[in-house]
Amino acid sequence: MKPTRVTPTGVERTFREDEIIVTKTDTRGVITYANDVFLRVSALDESDATGKPHNLIRHPDMPRAVFELLWDTVKDGRELFAYVLNLAADGAHYRVFAHVTPSFDQDDRIVGYHSSRRRPKPAGIAAASELYAQLRAEERRHASPPAELEAGRRMLHETLSGLGLTYDEFVWDLTNGVGR
Repeated sequence: MKPTRVTPTGVERTFREDEIIVTKTDTRGVITYANDVFLRVSALDESDATGKPHNLIRHPDMPRAVFELLWDTVKDGRELFAYVLNLAADGAHYRVFAHVTPSFDQDDRIVGYHSSRRRPKPAGIAAASELYAQLRAEERRHASPPAELEAGRRMLHETLSGLGLTYDEFVWDLTNGVGR
């Protein structure tokens, strides 16, 4: 089994533009399926991924506030697109443009989540990374995880409000190369 605490090495891993990273989770975020691209890029074996919380690939430089927004959105039954920095089991990092959607049963109840990730464009990475660095710096100024999250949430809201954008609009502007 891979170590539970991984130290980032600063090595960046990429994947081909024609590849898609796919995972599925249950409603608690536990991985129920991972494709071969996910396993290769995350440096995990199937047994190291399946049955584990999806946050095992959470990079410490990824803002808590963005993850909270992501989970709140999909738990509410809506899809979300996001730029995400992930941490592989060997300490390498990789960046993705994620599309996360809830999965529903025949009675319209959420039974899990599906995430498809593509290789992001460099300009989108740069702009998202700038915002994320500001959010993490604000979060790290606080001593407790709840205070970190609240500070990041407040800064994300204020930043996007100042731009006159929702998070979705911010992401799509980055994806489409629109500057405001």
